[in-house]
Amino acid sequence: METKDETLLQAMEGDINAFQSLFAEFQPHLKSYLYRLLTDRNDTDDLAHDTFVKAFDKIQTFKGKASFKTWVFQIATNLAYDFLKHKKRWLPNAQDQAKSLAMSTDYIQQLFVMTHQTSNRGRYEIKEHIDFCFTCISKTLSLEEQIALILKDVYAFSRKEIALILNKTEGVVKHLLFNGRKTMIEIFDNRCALINKKGVCHQCTELAGIYNPKQTEQQELLKIKMVKASKEINKEKLYELRSNLVAAIDPLSSEGADLQDIIMQCTRLAINEIETIQ
Repeated sequence: METKDETLLQAMEGDINAFQSLFAEFQPHLKSYLYRLLTDRNDTDDLAHDTFVKAFDKIQTFKGKASFKTWVFQIATNLAYDFLKHKKRWLPNAQDQAKSLAMSTDYIQQLFVMTHQTSNRGRYEIKEHIDFCFTCISKTLSLEEQIALILKDVYAFSRKEIALILNKTEGVVKHLLFNGRKTMIEIFDNRCALINKKGVCHQCTELAGIYNPKQTEQQELLKIKMVKASKEINKEKLYELRSNLVAAIDPLSSEGADLQDIIMQCTRLAINEIETIQ
């Protein structure tokens, strides 16, 4: 059986099958990472493909200063950065705008219902909507803060690896992570009604009531460690629990991926980032 080093050497010599074998090991993580940044499945597929092509084209420049995975994520991040650098940050009330649009638009409500009823990935799970909210709130950060935070807190890259991916010093990455987490914690603390009854956002429990009418909200909430612990620990620890929950979810293949994607498209439509839902 070939070792990974032997496969890498074959890939560097132009063996596309060897390259594909290495790439496939982390492709799901790469695509879910790109989706969290881009919030669009078609754009995610395009950039994942472009990453594969560019990485294979430049494989001989790989020097082993970081893992092959980190090197490929650097290429993907550069492509995503170029794609996103002129787009506006989202406002913390993007989900409120989406809710108002959905409630006032029959065809969007019908899309939600149809997706829920016909898709094999149309289930509604509160934990997956927390993942959706995490993505939306991360879009309020600067692009570099968002990238650093998602790489560290969702995909467990080290600060050294993130510094290589972003071409920054570790000190700058530490600063990006501090600022990104601070903003995320503040927005969650003010909005998430699951753990802060002063919050204005009750989407999770409202949607659970619509899509899981046979289950009580309390039953669903008690399944989530974060909610159980919310009265006992501080908001920084609650952020950590959220990010751990998010890290365990693939937004492209979870049981509710299609429903959450429709909700994401509705949000993007509400903030004028797209013109229609596909």
